[in-house]
Amino acid sequence: MATYPVKAKKHPLRKSGKDQVVVEPAAASFFSFRYSSSEVSLVNGKTCVRSRTTRFVDGKLSCETFEGELDRRAYERMVSQAQRRFLGMLALFLPFRD
Repeated sequence: MATYPVKAKKHPLRKSGKDQVVVEPAAASFFSFRYSSSEVSLVNGKTCVRSRTTRFVDGKLSCETFEGELDRRAYERMVSQAQRRFLGMLALFLPFRD
């Protein structure tokens, strides 16, 4: 079959203009995460606090960091509170004794 039943018409090519390009904003990101860490230590009698947070939400990556120093008493108070809370939670799991 050398001939086709329908022949296509030739159309001249036209150049696209800048106004014909439509850029749509990105849809809500399907992936996001958040990472944070905190460190509290006692160095030379001072409480050192370091905190870092990193997030990736809606295609935007952001990082925050914080460093500071406090009096030694703040560290001692924090440690005693953590120990009391830990012992309180541990008491929930241990059998009672009379």
